[in-house]
Amino acid sequence: MKVVLNKCYGGFGLSLLAQKEYLKRIGKEAYFYKQTKYKHSGGIDEYEKVNCDSSEIMIHAYTKDFGPVMSSYNEDHSWYYGDLKRDDKILVEVVEYLGEKANTWASELKVVDIPDGVEWEISDYDGIETAHEIHNSW
Repeated sequence: MKVVLNKCYGGFGLSLLAQKEYLKRIGKEAYFYKQTKYKHSGGIDEYEKVNCDSSEIMIHAYTKDFGPVMSSYNEDHSWYYGDLKRDDKILVEVVEYLGEKANTWASELKVVDIPDGVEWEISDYDGIETAHEIHNSW
């Protein structure tokens, strides 16, 4: 079985290009928006559309195009890669296909092989992840 892990300080993250590729493989389009105005400091929330080659952080992925600007966060069409299981076959394919282009500024993704039938879990130290076989502790 193949599993995706982050192997650098920072934490698991998918580049916008990798998010776009994942969504494409499941039959959806990807649209990215960055919040540029905040209700608490200017009276309104506003999100501007950005390209998938943006290296900025805090970009929201959506499966619907809201045009160049939208006025509120739309939970119904948002998509977050953090909900993916690390052994998700499409995630593994995307990371293998894109290689380093799947990484963010704070991630270095690697596909590792775990023997079939082994119960495993991911642990991390400051974002560097390792997969461990689950065992009993008393």
